[in-house]
Amino acid sequence: MSTFKEDSKETLMATLPIISVVLAMQIFVLRSPIEDVLLFIGTAIMVVVGFTLFLVGVRWGLLPIGEAVGAEMPQQGSLPFVIVVMFTLSFLVTIAEPDVRVLASLVESVSAGMLDRTQFIFVIGFGVAFFMVVSALRTLYGVSIKKLLAVGYSIVIALSFITPAEFLAVSFDAGGVTTGPMTVPIILSLGVGISAVLSGRRDLSNTFGFIGLASIGPIIGVMLMGVFLY
Repeated sequence: MSTFKEDSKETLMATLPIISVVLAMQIFVLRSPIEDVLLFIGTAIMVVVGFTLFLVGVRWGLLPIGEAVGAEMPQQGSLPFVIVVMFTLSFLVTIAEPDVRVLASLVESVSAGMLDRTQFIFVIGFGVAFFMVVSALRTLYGVSIKKLLAVGYSIVIALSFITPAEFLAVSFDAGGVTTGPMTVPIILSLGVGISAVLSGRRDLSNTFGFIGLASIGPIIGVMLMGVFLY
């Protein structure tokens, strides 16, 4: 019950400012009908309740499972096992991310169907999964994150010169939506699990950077889609 109260308070603190601003604009600026105002209040309440339940689910379900999986992978002593599990989990979580699906729908709508929604989602999922594998291998072998970030963003800069203009801005948006409420808990919990196993053997600073590296994947993936498919 204490967890539910904490999550409710956290959700209210995060959403109440924007709800107040929009409600004030509807009443004093747009002068919306009372029916629209009541509809907005009702949906705002549903958003608060929904996010609260989601946070409770993350704390009780996603985080413990992610930490357990992340801790178990290095103990298997099999590099292919680590790669397959990390790639599969990251891919499935990313394509289920609500932010990714909303962006894909908007992109398909704005492009008048030129960009396929399903293809766009799969490219983003593959990009996140690939760089999550890179992050796991970096943690296992203690590779400097500075080198990987330098290589990753060097590729992004190089591709920006040949990527069609229609894909350039969308690619960076694709990197941003992967840091949503579904993907981040799994990425962080997997990282925590791996770090818990390796803490006695390596500098813990090597376990950070999962989200930063994972965000590069969709950017490169969408850019490459623009270069080779359109």
